[in-house]
Amino acid sequence: MRGPHNIWRLIRTGATLERTGAMNVVLDAFDAPRSLRFVAKALAKPFMWLGYKGDPTMPPATRALTALGPAYIKLGQVLSTRPDVVGDELAVQLRVLQDKLPPFSIEEAKAEVERELGLPVDQIFSEFSEPVAAASIAQVHRARIAKTGEDVAVKVLRPGIERAFAKDVDAFYFAARIVDIFAPGARRLRPLEVIEHFDGVVQGELDLRLESSAASEFAANTVDDEGFQLPAINWEYSARRVMTLGWADGAPMGDNDAIDAAGHDRTVLGERVLQLFLNHALRDGYFHADMHQGNLKVAPNGDIIAYDFGIMGHIDEYTRRVYAEILFGFIRKDYKRVAEVHFEAGYVPADKDVDEFARALRAVGEPIFGMDASQMSMGRLFSYLFEVTERFGMETRTELILLQRTMVVVEGVARSLNPQINIWQVASPIVTDYISKSIGPKAVLTDLGKTARVLARFGPRLPALVESMLIQQGNTEPPKRPTFWRWIIMTAILSAGASAGILTLTSHIF
Repeated sequence: MRGPHNIWRLIRTGATLERTGAMNVVLDAFDAPRSLRFVAKALAKPFMWLGYKGDPTMPPATRALTALGPAYIKLGQVLSTRPDVVGDELAVQLRVLQDKLPPFSIEEAKAEVERELGLPVDQIFSEFSEPVAAASIAQVHRARIAKTGEDVAVKVLRPGIERAFAKDVDAFYFAARIVDIFAPGARRLRPLEVIEHFDGVVQGELDLRLESSAASEFAANTVDDEGFQLPAINWEYSARRVMTLGWADGAPMGDNDAIDAAGHDRTVLGERVLQLFLNHALRDGYFHADMHQGNLKVAPNGDIIAYDFGIMGHIDEYTRRVYAEILFGFIRKDYKRVAEVHFEAGYVPADKDVDEFARALRAVGEPIFGMDASQMSMGRLFSYLFEVTERFGMETRTELILLQRTMVVVEGVARSLNPQINIWQVASPIVTDYISKSIGPKAVLTDLGKTARVLARFGPRLPALVESMLIQQGNTEPPKRPTFWRWIIMTAILSAGASAGILTLTSHIF
Protein backbone atom coordinates (compact mmCIF):
# COMPACT_ATOMS: atom_id res chain seq x y z
CA MET A 1 0.00 0.00 0.00
CA ARG A 2 1.25 3.46 -0.89
CA GLY A 3 -0.76 5.35 1.77
CA PRO A 4 1.66 4.90 4.71
CA HIS A 5 4.64 5.62 2.45
CA ASN A 6 3.03 8.84 1.21
CA ILE A 7 2.21 10.02 4.72
CA TRP A 8 5.73 9.25 5.91
CA ARG A 9 7.26 11.02 2.91
CA LEU A 10 5.12 14.11 3.50
CA ILE A 11 6.08 14.18 7.18
CA ARG A 12 9.77 14.04 6.28
CA THR A 13 9.23 16.70 3.59
CA GLY A 14 7.47 19.00 6.07
CA ALA A 15 10.14 18.36 8.70
CA THR A 16 12.86 19.27 6.18
CA LEU A 17 11.04 22.45 5.13
CA GLU A 18 10.67 23.45 8.78
CA ARG A 19 14.25 22.59 9.70
CA THR A 20 15.74 24.52 6.77
CA GLY A 21 13.51 27.55 7.32
CA ALA A 22 11.69 27.00 4.04
CA MET A 23 8.22 26.20 5.42
CA ASN A 24 6.99 29.80 5.68
CA VAL A 25 8.64 30.70 2.37
CA VAL A 26 6.69 27.96 0.59
CA LEU A 27 3.39 28.62 2.38
CA ASP A 28 3.63 32.35 1.66
CA ALA A 29 4.47 31.71 -2.00
CA PHE A 30 1.32 29.61 -2.39
CA ASP A 31 -0.70 32.12 -0.37
CA ALA A 32 -1.78 29.16 1.77
CA PRO A 33 -4.93 29.63 3.85
CA ARG A 34 -4.91 29.23 7.62
CA SER A 35 -6.28 25.68 7.52
CA LEU A 36 -3.46 24.45 5.27
CA ARG A 37 -0.82 26.24 7.37
CA PHE A 38 -2.18 24.53 10.49
CA VAL A 39 -2.03 21.07 8.89
CA ALA A 40 1.48 21.64 7.51
CA LYS A 41 2.87 22.87 10.83
CA ALA A 42 1.14 20.12 12.79
CA LEU A 43 2.73 17.46 10.58
CA ALA A 44 6.17 19.05 10.52
CA LYS A 45 7.09 20.49 13.91
CA PRO A 46 6.95 17.32 16.06
CA PHE A 47 9.21 15.55 13.58
CA MET A 48 11.74 18.29 12.84
CA TRP A 49 14.54 16.01 13.97
CA LEU A 50 13.69 13.70 11.03
CA GLY A 51 14.21 16.45 8.48
CA TYR A 52 17.36 16.88 6.43
CA LYS A 53 19.68 19.78 7.32
CA GLY A 54 20.77 20.56 3.78
CA ASP A 55 23.50 22.99 2.77
CA PRO A 56 23.28 26.09 5.03
CA THR A 57 24.90 28.26 2.35
CA MET A 58 21.82 27.91 0.09
CA PRO A 59 18.58 29.91 0.28
CA PRO A 60 15.95 28.03 2.36
CA ALA A 61 13.79 26.70 -0.49
CA THR A 62 16.68 25.47 -2.65
CA ARG A 63 18.39 24.09 0.45
CA ALA A 64 15.33 22.00 1.37
CA LEU A 65 14.61 20.66 -2.13
CA THR A 66 18.25 19.77 -2.77
CA ALA A 67 18.38 17.86 0.53
CA LEU A 68 15.19 15.93 -0.30
CA GLY A 69 16.65 14.42 -3.46
CA PRO A 70 16.29 14.11 -7.25
CA ALA A 71 12.49 14.23 -7.59
CA TYR A 72 12.26 17.35 -5.40
CA ILE A 73 15.09 19.04 -7.31
CA LYS A 74 13.27 18.36 -10.57
CA LEU A 75 9.94 19.54 -9.06
CA GLY A 76 11.62 22.78 -8.02
CA GLN A 77 12.99 23.29 -11.52
CA VAL A 78 9.56 22.75 -13.05
CA LEU A 79 7.95 25.10 -10.52
CA SER A 80 10.53 27.73 -11.42
CA THR A 81 8.77 27.87 -14.81
CA ARG A 82 5.42 28.54 -13.08
CA PRO A 83 5.54 31.97 -11.40
CA ASP A 84 1.76 31.92 -11.78
CA VAL A 85 1.73 29.16 -9.14
CA VAL A 86 4.64 29.93 -6.79
CA GLY A 87 5.01 33.68 -7.28
CA ASP A 88 7.86 35.61 -8.88
CA GLU A 89 10.14 35.68 -5.82
CA LEU A 90 10.18 31.94 -5.18
CA ALA A 91 10.36 31.21 -8.93
CA VAL A 92 13.58 33.25 -9.11
CA GLN A 93 15.03 31.35 -6.13
CA LEU A 94 14.18 28.00 -7.67
CA ARG A 95 15.87 28.84 -10.98
CA VAL A 96 19.26 28.55 -9.28
CA LEU A 97 18.61 24.95 -8.22
CA GLN A 98 21.67 22.98 -9.22
CA ASP A 99 20.71 19.76 -10.96
CA LYS A 100 23.89 18.06 -9.75
CA LEU A 101 24.34 14.96 -7.64
CA PRO A 102 27.29 12.68 -6.87
CA PRO A 103 27.93 10.41 -9.87
CA PHE A 104 27.34 6.67 -9.82
CA SER A 105 30.29 4.44 -10.64
CA ILE A 106 31.62 3.83 -14.14
CA GLU A 107 31.07 0.09 -13.60
CA GLU A 108 27.33 0.69 -13.03
CA ALA A 109 27.19 2.93 -16.08
CA LYS A 110 28.84 0.30 -18.28
CA ALA A 111 26.46 -2.35 -16.97
CA GLU A 112 23.48 -0.13 -17.90
CA VAL A 113 24.88 0.44 -21.40
CA GLU A 114 25.44 -3.29 -21.94
CA ARG A 115 21.91 -4.15 -20.75
CA GLU A 116 20.31 -1.56 -23.02
CA LEU A 117 22.42 -2.05 -26.16
CA GLY A 118 22.97 -5.80 -25.85
CA LEU A 119 26.71 -5.63 -26.50
CA PRO A 120 29.82 -5.35 -24.29
CA VAL A 121 30.88 -1.72 -23.82
CA ASP A 122 34.40 -2.48 -25.05
CA GLN A 123 32.95 -3.79 -28.31
CA ILE A 124 30.99 -0.56 -28.90
CA PHE A 125 33.41 2.03 -27.56
CA SER A 126 37.22 2.01 -27.75
CA GLU A 127 37.24 4.60 -24.93
CA PHE A 128 34.71 5.24 -22.15
CA SER A 129 35.57 7.91 -19.56
CA GLU A 130 34.62 8.51 -15.97
CA PRO A 131 31.46 10.67 -15.70
CA VAL A 132 32.01 14.23 -16.89
CA ALA A 133 28.64 15.51 -15.58
CA ALA A 134 26.11 14.05 -13.14
CA ALA A 135 22.55 15.30 -12.71
CA SER A 136 19.47 14.11 -10.82
CA ILE A 137 18.23 11.77 -13.57
CA ALA A 138 21.29 10.84 -15.63
CA GLN A 139 25.00 11.34 -16.07
CA VAL A 140 27.24 11.81 -19.09
CA HIS A 141 30.43 10.03 -20.16
CA ARG A 142 32.78 10.90 -22.99
CA ALA A 143 33.45 7.97 -25.27
CA ARG A 144 34.82 7.02 -28.69
CA ILE A 145 32.95 4.72 -31.08
CA ALA A 146 35.16 1.74 -31.97
CA LYS A 147 33.95 1.40 -35.58
CA THR A 148 34.33 5.04 -36.62
CA GLY A 149 36.62 6.70 -34.08
CA GLU A 150 33.97 9.42 -33.52
CA ASP A 151 33.99 11.21 -30.15
CA VAL A 152 30.57 11.04 -28.52
CA ALA A 153 28.72 11.86 -25.33
CA VAL A 154 26.91 8.91 -23.74
CA LYS A 155 24.05 9.81 -21.42
CA VAL A 156 23.00 7.06 -18.99
CA LEU A 157 20.01 7.07 -16.63
CA ARG A 158 20.71 6.50 -12.94
CA PRO A 159 20.08 2.91 -11.86
CA GLY A 160 16.66 2.58 -10.23
CA ILE A 161 15.73 6.20 -10.92
CA GLU A 162 12.32 5.29 -12.41
CA ARG A 163 11.22 3.55 -9.22
CA ALA A 164 12.55 6.33 -6.97
CA PHE A 165 10.70 8.97 -8.97
CA ALA A 166 7.50 6.90 -9.06
CA LYS A 167 7.40 6.81 -5.23
CA ASP A 168 7.95 10.54 -4.85
CA VAL A 169 5.54 11.51 -7.63
CA ASP A 170 2.89 9.36 -5.93
CA ALA A 171 3.49 11.34 -2.74
CA PHE A 172 3.17 14.61 -4.69
CA TYR A 173 -0.26 13.54 -5.99
CA PHE A 174 -1.24 12.64 -2.41
CA ALA A 175 -0.15 16.10 -1.22
CA ALA A 176 -2.11 17.79 -4.02
CA ARG A 177 -5.28 15.95 -2.94
CA ILE A 178 -4.71 17.04 0.68
CA VAL A 179 -4.48 20.65 -0.52
CA ASP A 180 -7.78 20.21 -2.34
CA ILE A 181 -9.41 18.89 0.85
CA PHE A 182 -8.00 21.26 3.46
CA ALA A 183 -7.60 24.38 1.34
CA PRO A 184 -10.47 24.75 -1.16
CA GLY A 185 -9.37 28.33 -1.79
CA ALA A 186 -6.03 27.07 -3.10
CA ARG A 187 -7.74 25.14 -5.90
CA ARG A 188 -7.27 28.18 -8.12
CA LEU A 189 -3.60 27.12 -8.22
CA ARG A 190 -4.72 23.77 -9.68
CA PRO A 191 -2.27 21.64 -7.63
CA LEU A 192 -3.27 18.39 -9.34
CA GLU A 193 -2.75 19.98 -12.76
CA VAL A 194 0.70 21.20 -11.69
CA ILE A 195 1.71 17.71 -10.55
CA GLU A 196 0.32 16.18 -13.75
CA HIS A 197 2.46 18.62 -15.75
CA PHE A 198 5.50 17.71 -13.64
CA ASP A 199 4.77 14.00 -14.08
CA GLY A 200 4.62 14.46 -17.84
CA VAL A 201 7.97 16.30 -17.91
CA VAL A 202 9.63 13.62 -15.78
CA GLN A 203 8.24 10.71 -17.82
CA GLY A 204 9.69 12.35 -20.91
CA GLU A 205 13.11 12.63 -19.28
CA LEU A 206 13.02 9.04 -18.01
CA ASP A 207 12.80 7.70 -21.56
CA LEU A 208 15.87 8.87 -23.46
CA ARG A 209 14.30 7.75 -26.74
CA LEU A 210 11.92 10.70 -26.36
CA GLU A 211 14.82 13.10 -25.77
CA SER A 212 16.60 11.67 -28.82
CA SER A 213 13.44 12.18 -30.85
CA ALA A 214 13.13 15.78 -29.60
CA ALA A 215 16.74 16.45 -30.58
CA SER A 216 16.14 14.96 -34.02
CA GLU A 217 13.04 17.10 -34.63
CA PHE A 218 14.82 20.21 -33.37
CA ALA A 219 17.76 19.49 -35.70
CA ALA A 220 15.43 19.08 -38.70
CA ASN A 221 13.79 22.45 -37.96
CA THR A 222 17.06 24.32 -37.53
CA VAL A 223 19.29 22.67 -40.15
CA ASP A 224 19.51 25.91 -42.16
CA ASP A 225 19.98 28.27 -39.20
CA GLU A 226 23.26 30.09 -39.72
CA GLY A 227 25.61 30.08 -36.73
CA PHE A 228 23.77 27.28 -34.91
CA GLN A 229 24.47 23.58 -34.58
CA LEU A 230 23.31 20.58 -32.62
CA PRO A 231 25.20 17.38 -31.84
CA ALA A 232 23.89 14.54 -34.02
CA ILE A 233 22.03 11.63 -32.40
CA ASN A 234 23.59 8.21 -32.93
CA TRP A 235 20.45 6.05 -33.11
CA GLU A 236 22.41 2.79 -33.38
CA TYR A 237 23.73 3.26 -29.86
CA SER A 238 20.70 4.91 -28.25
CA ALA A 239 17.83 3.26 -26.36
CA ARG A 240 15.39 3.93 -23.51
CA ARG A 241 18.07 4.33 -20.83
CA VAL A 242 21.07 5.27 -23.00
CA MET A 243 21.50 8.17 -25.42
CA THR A 244 24.57 8.61 -27.63
CA LEU A 245 25.22 11.87 -29.50
CA GLY A 246 28.14 13.74 -30.98
CA TRP A 247 30.58 15.35 -28.58
CA ALA A 248 30.30 19.16 -28.52
CA ASP A 249 33.67 20.91 -28.40
CA GLY A 250 33.72 24.59 -27.55
CA ALA A 251 33.91 27.33 -24.94
CA PRO A 252 31.18 27.20 -22.25
CA MET A 253 28.65 29.97 -22.84
CA GLY A 254 29.01 31.12 -19.24
CA ASP A 255 32.79 31.62 -19.51
CA ASN A 256 33.33 35.06 -21.06
CA ASP A 257 37.10 34.84 -20.59
CA ALA A 258 37.26 31.63 -22.64
CA ILE A 259 34.98 33.14 -25.29
CA ASP A 260 37.20 36.24 -25.52
CA ALA A 261 40.37 34.14 -25.61
CA ALA A 262 38.96 32.17 -28.55
CA GLY A 263 38.44 35.47 -30.42
CA HIS A 264 34.64 35.41 -30.57
CA ASP A 265 32.56 38.61 -30.70
CA ARG A 266 30.27 38.53 -27.65
CA THR A 267 28.04 41.28 -29.05
CA VAL A 268 27.30 39.15 -32.11
CA LEU A 269 26.77 36.05 -29.95
CA GLY A 270 24.34 37.90 -27.67
CA GLU A 271 22.22 39.02 -30.61
CA ARG A 272 22.37 35.58 -32.22
CA VAL A 273 21.25 33.60 -29.18
CA LEU A 274 18.19 35.84 -28.78
CA GLN A 275 17.25 35.80 -32.46
CA LEU A 276 17.71 32.04 -32.70
CA PHE A 277 15.34 31.49 -29.78
CA LEU A 278 12.70 33.82 -31.23
CA ASN A 279 12.94 32.11 -34.62
CA HIS A 280 12.51 28.69 -33.03
CA ALA A 281 9.52 29.83 -30.96
CA LEU A 282 7.73 31.87 -33.66
CA ARG A 283 8.78 30.25 -36.93
CA ASP A 284 8.84 26.61 -35.77
CA GLY A 285 6.68 26.62 -32.65
CA TYR A 286 9.23 24.22 -31.14
CA PHE A 287 11.96 25.59 -28.92
CA HIS A 288 14.63 24.53 -26.44
CA ALA A 289 12.96 25.33 -23.11
CA ASP A 290 16.09 24.91 -20.98
CA MET A 291 18.39 27.24 -22.90
CA HIS A 292 20.59 28.39 -20.03
CA GLN A 293 24.37 28.84 -20.17
CA GLY A 294 25.03 25.30 -18.93
CA ASN A 295 23.37 23.87 -22.04
CA LEU A 296 25.17 26.09 -24.56
CA LYS A 297 28.70 26.24 -25.95
CA VAL A 298 30.49 28.35 -28.56
CA ALA A 299 32.17 26.19 -31.21
CA PRO A 300 35.67 27.04 -32.47
CA ASN A 301 34.09 28.47 -35.66
CA GLY A 302 31.80 30.76 -33.60
CA ASP A 303 28.61 28.71 -33.95
CA ILE A 304 26.34 28.38 -30.93
CA ILE A 305 25.91 24.73 -29.89
CA ALA A 306 22.86 23.66 -27.88
CA TYR A 307 22.45 20.33 -26.09
CA ASP A 308 20.34 18.60 -23.39
CA PHE A 309 16.89 18.32 -24.96
CA GLY A 310 14.95 16.98 -21.98
CA ILE A 311 12.63 20.00 -21.83
CA MET A 312 11.26 21.35 -25.11
CA GLY A 313 8.43 23.84 -25.63
CA HIS A 314 5.68 23.63 -28.25
CA ILE A 315 3.25 26.33 -29.40
CA ASP A 316 0.63 25.70 -32.07
CA GLU A 317 0.48 27.89 -35.18
CA TYR A 318 -2.67 29.77 -34.18
CA THR A 319 -1.26 30.70 -30.75
CA ARG A 320 2.00 31.83 -32.33
CA ARG A 321 0.09 34.16 -34.63
CA VAL A 322 -1.96 35.57 -31.78
CA TYR A 323 1.06 36.28 -29.61
CA ALA A 324 3.11 37.67 -32.48
CA GLU A 325 0.31 40.14 -33.17
CA ILE A 326 0.14 40.99 -29.46
CA LEU A 327 3.90 41.55 -29.39
CA PHE A 328 3.73 43.62 -32.58
CA GLY A 329 0.93 45.69 -31.04
CA PHE A 330 3.06 46.41 -27.99
CA ILE A 331 6.01 47.40 -30.18
CA ARG A 332 3.73 49.92 -31.96
CA LYS A 333 2.11 50.89 -28.62
CA ASP A 334 -1.28 50.09 -30.12
CA TYR A 335 -2.85 48.92 -26.86
CA LYS A 336 -6.40 48.96 -28.23
CA ARG A 337 -5.38 46.48 -30.93
CA VAL A 338 -3.60 44.28 -28.39
CA ALA A 339 -6.79 44.24 -26.33
CA GLU A 340 -8.92 43.40 -29.37
CA VAL A 341 -6.64 40.48 -30.27
CA HIS A 342 -7.19 39.00 -26.80
CA PHE A 343 -10.96 39.23 -27.25
CA GLU A 344 -10.90 37.91 -30.83
CA ALA A 345 -8.86 34.89 -29.72
CA GLY A 346 -11.27 34.21 -26.86
CA TYR A 347 -8.50 34.60 -24.28
CA VAL A 348 -10.52 37.17 -22.31
CA PRO A 349 -14.23 36.58 -21.60
CA ALA A 350 -16.51 38.51 -23.95
CA ASP A 351 -18.38 40.17 -21.06
CA LYS A 352 -15.28 42.18 -20.07
CA ASP A 353 -14.79 45.75 -21.26
CA VAL A 354 -12.28 46.01 -24.11
CA ASP A 355 -11.44 49.67 -23.39
CA GLU A 356 -10.80 48.96 -19.72
CA PHE A 357 -8.59 46.06 -20.74
CA ALA A 358 -6.69 48.32 -23.18
CA ARG A 359 -6.03 50.79 -20.36
CA ALA A 360 -4.69 47.97 -18.17
CA LEU A 361 -2.39 46.92 -21.03
CA ARG A 362 -1.11 50.48 -21.36
CA ALA A 363 -0.15 50.31 -17.68
CA VAL A 364 1.88 47.20 -18.58
CA GLY A 365 3.57 48.55 -21.69
CA GLU A 366 4.40 52.16 -20.94
CA PRO A 367 6.69 51.57 -17.92
CA ILE A 368 8.67 48.92 -19.81
CA PHE A 369 9.06 50.97 -22.99
CA GLY A 370 10.08 53.93 -20.85
CA MET A 371 13.09 52.05 -19.51
CA ASP A 372 16.67 52.34 -20.61
CA ALA A 373 17.47 49.94 -23.47
CA SER A 374 19.66 47.81 -21.21
CA GLN A 375 16.70 47.19 -18.86
CA MET A 376 13.88 46.56 -21.35
CA SER A 377 12.75 42.95 -21.33
CA MET A 378 10.31 40.93 -23.43
CA GLY A 379 10.18 38.33 -20.68
CA ARG A 380 9.13 40.96 -18.16
CA LEU A 381 6.54 42.29 -20.58
CA PHE A 382 4.92 38.85 -20.92
CA SER A 383 5.12 38.31 -17.17
CA TYR A 384 3.20 41.54 -16.51
CA LEU A 385 0.83 40.73 -19.37
CA PHE A 386 -0.08 37.38 -17.80
CA GLU A 387 -0.79 39.12 -14.48
CA VAL A 388 -3.21 41.52 -16.16
CA THR A 389 -4.94 38.87 -18.27
CA GLU A 390 -5.42 36.70 -15.18
CA ARG A 391 -7.23 39.58 -13.49
CA PHE A 392 -9.53 39.77 -16.51
CA GLY A 393 -10.35 36.07 -16.36
CA MET A 394 -7.85 34.53 -18.78
CA GLU A 395 -6.88 30.98 -17.83
CA THR A 396 -3.19 30.23 -17.39
CA ARG A 397 -1.65 28.35 -20.31
CA THR A 398 1.36 26.22 -19.39
CA GLU A 399 3.06 26.44 -22.79
CA LEU A 400 3.01 30.27 -22.67
CA ILE A 401 4.36 30.36 -19.13
CA LEU A 402 7.17 28.10 -20.33
CA LEU A 403 7.80 30.46 -23.26
CA GLN A 404 7.94 33.46 -20.93
CA ARG A 405 10.28 31.71 -18.50
CA THR A 406 12.60 30.58 -21.30
CA MET A 407 12.59 34.08 -22.76
CA VAL A 408 13.78 35.44 -19.40
CA VAL A 409 16.58 32.86 -19.34
CA VAL A 410 17.65 33.58 -22.93
CA GLU A 411 17.61 37.32 -22.29
CA GLY A 412 19.86 36.65 -19.28
CA VAL A 413 22.29 34.72 -21.49
CA ALA A 414 22.28 37.56 -24.06
CA ARG A 415 22.90 40.20 -21.38
CA SER A 416 25.73 38.15 -19.84
CA LEU A 417 27.45 38.34 -23.23
CA ASN A 418 26.61 42.01 -23.85
CA PRO A 419 25.13 43.97 -20.91
CA GLN A 420 24.19 46.86 -23.23
CA ILE A 421 22.14 44.78 -25.65
CA ASN A 422 18.88 46.38 -26.82
CA ILE A 423 16.48 43.44 -26.63
CA TRP A 424 13.71 45.11 -28.67
CA GLN A 425 16.00 46.33 -31.40
CA VAL A 426 17.46 42.82 -31.81
CA ALA A 427 14.04 41.15 -31.67
CA SER A 428 12.19 43.55 -33.98
CA PRO A 429 13.39 42.09 -37.35
CA ILE A 430 12.40 38.56 -36.28
CA VAL A 431 8.96 39.59 -35.04
CA THR A 432 8.30 41.83 -38.07
CA ASP A 433 9.35 39.11 -40.50
CA TYR A 434 7.10 36.58 -38.78
CA ILE A 435 4.18 39.02 -38.79
CA SER A 436 4.57 39.68 -42.53
CA LYS A 437 4.64 35.96 -43.30
CA SER A 438 1.96 34.74 -40.91
CA ILE A 439 -0.57 37.60 -40.71
CA GLY A 440 -0.08 39.68 -43.88
CA PRO A 441 -1.60 39.15 -47.36
CA LYS A 442 0.84 36.35 -48.22
CA ALA A 443 -0.35 34.43 -45.16
CA VAL A 444 -3.98 34.76 -46.25
CA LEU A 445 -3.16 33.23 -49.66
CA THR A 446 -1.17 30.47 -47.96
CA ASP A 447 -4.10 29.71 -45.65
CA LEU A 448 -6.48 29.55 -48.61
CA GLY A 449 -4.12 27.11 -50.29
CA LYS A 450 -4.05 24.92 -47.18
CA THR A 451 -7.86 25.03 -46.97
CA ALA A 452 -8.15 23.97 -50.62
CA ARG A 453 -5.76 21.05 -50.03
CA VAL A 454 -7.76 19.89 -47.00
CA LEU A 455 -11.03 20.11 -48.96
CA ALA A 456 -9.50 18.22 -51.87
CA ARG A 457 -8.46 15.46 -49.48
CA PHE A 458 -11.72 15.20 -47.54
CA GLY A 459 -14.18 16.41 -50.18
CA PRO A 460 -15.30 12.92 -51.23
CA ARG A 461 -16.41 12.24 -47.64
CA LEU A 462 -18.57 15.37 -47.30
CA PRO A 463 -21.72 14.04 -49.07
CA ALA A 464 -21.75 10.99 -46.79
CA LEU A 465 -21.42 13.24 -43.74
CA VAL A 466 -24.35 15.40 -44.91
CA GLU A 467 -26.45 12.29 -45.60
CA SER A 468 -25.69 11.07 -42.11
CA MET A 469 -26.71 14.42 -40.61
CA LEU A 470 -29.98 14.45 -42.57
CA ILE A 471 -30.83 10.93 -41.44
CA GLN A 472 -30.09 11.85 -37.80
CA GLN A 473 -32.47 14.80 -38.15
CA GLY A 474 -35.33 12.50 -39.18
CA ASN A 475 -35.00 12.43 -42.95
CA THR A 476 -34.53 8.68 -43.43
CA GLU A 477 -34.37 8.98 -47.20
CA PRO A 478 -30.78 9.59 -48.30
CA PRO A 479 -30.33 11.93 -51.28
CA LYS A 480 -30.63 10.14 -54.63
CA ARG A 481 -28.03 12.26 -56.41
CA PRO A 482 -24.80 11.97 -54.33
CA THR A 483 -22.71 13.50 -57.10
CA PHE A 484 -25.03 16.51 -57.23
CA TRP A 485 -24.80 16.89 -53.42
CA ARG A 486 -21.05 16.62 -53.57
CA TRP A 487 -20.75 19.51 -55.96
CA ILE A 488 -23.26 21.62 -54.05
CA ILE A 489 -21.37 21.15 -50.79
CA MET A 490 -17.91 21.62 -52.31
CA THR A 491 -19.01 24.77 -54.13
CA ALA A 492 -20.60 26.21 -50.99
CA ILE A 493 -17.55 25.57 -48.81
CA LEU A 494 -15.05 26.77 -51.39
CA SER A 495 -17.12 29.90 -51.99
CA ALA A 496 -17.32 30.59 -48.27
CA GLY A 497 -13.60 30.02 -47.85
CA ALA A 498 -12.71 32.20 -50.82
CA SER A 499 -15.04 34.97 -49.65
CA ALA A 500 -13.55 34.90 -46.15
CA GLY A 501 -10.06 34.96 -47.62
CA ILE A 502 -10.82 37.89 -49.90
CA LEU A 503 -12.39 39.84 -47.04
CA THR A 504 -9.38 39.16 -44.81
CA LEU A 505 -6.97 40.08 -47.58
CA THR A 506 -8.88 43.29 -48.24
CA SER A 507 -8.82 44.23 -44.55
CA HIS A 508 -5.04 43.77 -44.44
CA ILE A 509 -4.51 45.83 -47.57
CA PHE A 510 -6.87 48.70 -46.72
